Amino acid sequence: MKIYGLLGQSLGYSFSKSFFEEYFKKNAIEAHYSNFEIQTLATLEEVFQKNLSGLNVTTPYKEAIMPFLDELSHEAKEIGAVNVVRFLNGKKIGYNTDAYGFQQSIKPFLTNRHERALILGTGGASKAVAYVFKSIGMDVIYCSREPQSDNEFPYSAINEHMLNACKVIVNCTPLGTFPNTEEMVDFPFEGLTSDHLVVDLIYNPSKTKFLRKAEENGAVILNGESMLKEQALKAWEIWNKE
Repeated sequence: MKIYGLLGQSLGYSFSKSFFEEYFKKNAIEAHYSNFEIQTLATLEEVFQKNLSGLNVTTPYKEAIMPFLDELSHEAKEIGAVNVVRFLNGKKIGYNTDAYGFQQSIKPFLTNRHERALILGTGGASKAVAYVFKSIGMDVIYCSREPQSDNEFPYSAINEHMLNACKVIVNCTPLGTFPNTEEMVDFPFEGLTSDHLVVDLIYNPSKTKFLRKAEENGAVILNGESMLKEQALKAWEIWNKE
């Protein structure tokens, strides 16, 4: 029986295991999906030795896992983050399906008013999101607790002028994920309008406090559930391609 799994630090919020178990059952696939919670990558080798056929990677290891892999897909190199590992002929190959998943999920919501995006957070997920926006010609700026470049701003810098310029806002931070559902980034929701699309990559809960407040201020909202499903199906395709 083939073994697949999810690598992360704290996985109680994740629907990946239930998604794949349901997918295996529905399609009569003899396979098993496990959660691999590790506190540091010092124990990564123990996971690699479990005779895996494929691995999903989530927070906080999407960037940190890259030096432990033998090869990277072109997209994973370009993005600078990995969320899928394929084990093939003794090699560990890193891919990124977050970008594909995000692009598929956001496609129906984009309009000609969406020329610039404000991305909250600068981790592995934000890199995939930025990659998608740049590939369709949208400008991107970031907000971070600790800005590192000219294109990054502190959360305190978000004002009406910035929100008027950025009609798409994407939360790529884990703040608000179950069970810490009252957590939220510091954000001036009163600057939102019906022209704004606000995305939260979190899918558990389905409507975070961040999304609720954005919706109360008139914005169109989208959570991360469709992205999760799209990237997961893409991962399955990668694990099983000839």
